[in-house]
Amino acid sequence: MPGRHFLHIPGPTNVPDRILRAMHVVMEDHRSPVFPQLALPLLEGLKRVFRTQSGQAFIFPSTGTGAWETVLTNTLCAGDKVLAPRHGQFSSLWIGMAESHGLNVEVQEEAWGAGASPERIFAALEHDQGHDIRAVLVVHNETATGVTSDIAAVRRAIDAASHPALLFVDGVSSIGSLDFRMDEWGVDGAVAGSQKGFMMPAGLGLSCFSQKALEAGRSARKNNPLRRSYFDLEAMIASNKTGYFPYTPSLPLLYGLREALRMMEEEGLDNVVARHAHLAGGVRAAVTEGWWLKLCAQDPKSASDTVTAVMVPDGFDAREVIARAFQRYNLSLGSGLTKVAGKLFRIGHLGDLNELMCLAAISGAEMAMQDIGIKVESGSGVAAAQRHYRRKA
Repeated sequence: MPGRHFLHIPGPTNVPDRILRAMHVVMEDHRSPVFPQLALPLLEGLKRVFRTQSGQAFIFPSTGTGAWETVLTNTLCAGDKVLAPRHGQFSSLWIGMAESHGLNVEVQEEAWGAGASPERIFAALEHDQGHDIRAVLVVHNETATGVTSDIAAVRRAIDAASHPALLFVDGVSSIGSLDFRMDEWGVDGAVAGSQKGFMMPAGLGLSCFSQKALEAGRSARKNNPLRRSYFDLEAMIASNKTGYFPYTPSLPLLYGLREALRMMEEEGLDNVVARHAHLAGGVRAAVTEGWWLKLCAQDPKSASDTVTAVMVPDGFDAREVIARAFQRYNLSLGSGLTKVAGKLFRIGHLGDLNELMCLAAISGAEMAMQDIGIKVESGSGVAAAQRHYRRKA
């Protein structure tokens, strides 16, 4: 079909023209004397997005999955015990990675539609009198269900238990879009990817470590560290000091990251967060006030500002909505994953987008639902979202 494609999955997200142009560069010598003029400001700029002064940022040519592995393998020893809530696809995958590396994972099962429970985390840590639990792994924003967990509350739970466990946070679909405060929340290892709030193609695994986490890594090296090579921080730290990388970086992506950081700073990080909250409010209004459907998020206060997971009525398959939207209306919606496959579709609303782009996604989803027989009134979702958006005008 002629016209633009509407990409409204929760990642990869739309890449702005500014970033596309910035990445259109000729190759250069990544060992040249001037290369640090590109690399060093990127590492400092990332710290501002992670909101840390004392932490250290790292850029690996990878995805967020590589950043997951970087955090685990550079701080923990083989056989270490970690605590991890499981409440969606991506928390499940991180747990699986930890187990594959030989970590002893104590899993806290939560409903898909709920988030991490600070109360259960407190109880587990208070019970752990020997401090065997070395780290707590929490997915900040679970894109499979459209639920955001309260990381500040998790930190309070760890502190209330007087426990020394490290706090590791998957912020792949939150950092750069939602409020994230590494220093204030006492996060020791934070993970992001280039393809979501940073508005770029996939290909950069972004992470940030607290000084406590870096010290834990130094201690782990003296004992029985987890195996690593490509994701080893020691070589990265040594090279980054002077503005270089231990191996060939992705030059176009580094230039894209520079432009993405400029765009965030021009808008202001607080304004970026507020924009995402505003746009998400309109999408949720379409679902609950226009279509009279339910969110996967059980508590409205935990509903994500980067992705909305829409439950379809009983007797319908959400995969048919997604297929119809793509084939007929040139609209990409996110699918339900594993436990919620066929039960929901997801509307991504993060990165480079505005009110009219969200209205287009709502309109396309509305028509696709009608086409497969779901009884939603024409224009109802769009009208509810419009009312929400115009209240700010």
